[in-house]
Amino acid sequence: MFGIIRPCRHRLSEGMRTEWMAHLCGLCLALKGDHGQFARIATNYDGLVISVLVEAQSERAGADAWRRTAGPCPLRGMRGASVAQGEGARLAATVSLVLASAKMRDHVADGDGALARRPVAAAARKVAARWDRAGARTGSELGFDTAVLVDAVERQAGIESLAGPGTPLLEVTEPTETATAAAFGYTAVLAGRPGNREALEEAGRLFGRLAHLLDAVEDLAEDARTGAWNPVTATGAELAEVRRLCDDAVHGVRLALREVEFASKAQGKLAHLLLAHELERSVDRAFGTQAAARCGHQGHSGQPHPAGPEGAFGAPPVMPPPAPPEPPRRRRGLIAGCAVWTGLFCTGQVCCKDPYQDPWNGQPREGWCAKCDDNCDGCGDGCDCCDCCDCCSKCGDGCDCCDCSCDCGC
Repeated sequence: MFGIIRPCRHRLSEGMRTEWMAHLCGLCLALKGDHGQFARIATNYDGLVISVLVEAQSERAGADAWRRTAGPCPLRGMRGASVAQGEGARLAATVSLVLASAKMRDHVADGDGALARRPVAAAARKVAARWDRAGARTGSELGFDTAVLVDAVERQAGIESLAGPGTPLLEVTEPTETATAAAFGYTAVLAGRPGNREALEEAGRLFGRLAHLLDAVEDLAEDARTGAWNPVTATGAELAEVRRLCDDAVHGVRLALREVEFASKAQGKLAHLLLAHELERSVDRAFGTQAAARCGHQGHSGQPHPAGPEGAFGAPPVMPPPAPPEPPRRRRGLIAGCAVWTGLFCTGQVCCKDPYQDPWNGQPREGWCAKCDDNCDGCGDGCDCCDCCDCCSKCGDGCDCCDCSCDCGC
């Protein structure tokens, strides 16, 4: 799953995490409902922002107007869930599908992995073309013309072919900016708030710039190894300049969001958290400046708490002796273990339950997807990522979007 906004689950409050997952699952199910099972691979973290923005601006007709109960899914450990539905999820699916087709063509052009083989590349091009048509069909049902997205995708290749040392990076990112501006802006139309369109187009333009630049920065080493085209390398831009452009874009998104009228402060909270705060952490993560991106509670000075034996509250307490070890578990035989493993696999527990019991020795094992929604960059258990003392200090509007319950005494 791709995208630049990957919030750590420890940093989100329980309510915000539930809302975020509702939009992610809603996007996935909208792709399945409109375009079939295979289209679900276009699910991405950034696409759900479209669904979040539509819902944040829309007046709710009822408590369940934007939610429905979905059945069990292997990626949720075979549990049901309340997921986003409606025009916001469908618009997010449309945009995700068209832009995923562009990403697929980009991988084909670069000859990445199996796509270097002609038969595989030809099949990928057919899939990309089918997704373009499917996205256009669904977009027309919503009144959204996907031609601007397709046009941006087609212009990107020509711009990249002409780019060289000294070419401004913003010339290279322009097609992506145009595409995301159109998608963000149309959320205002879909939600019945046309007055928000200009501000959201500006936020979308800067979001697209960030997505393009951060993807290039994260791929620098791999592209250098494989010889793939990279805008930073091709234009000869210094990383310091790329970082400046990214920081300016983050600041611009915050300013644009101040001009957006959400249906209520509560409805706009998730959109604000993702676009005003998680974007900054995405920049830190891409450039390796983990002060804001890593998942660890920091003190009021911005520095981590002391790690020595004497912390802010004196010496640590004397810990009680450890509990006696559990008696050894009886191992299952080969056939019985295989039967249990098959059951765990078919019900999604091997993939998503955290922890699940080893089918042979009964020991707790971490699910394969346990780290998919953490994005903690190596934080330990029990980390307090909310950082509520400094969460909104850069917004300037007292948003309190962290929604944290921790009492840090400030």
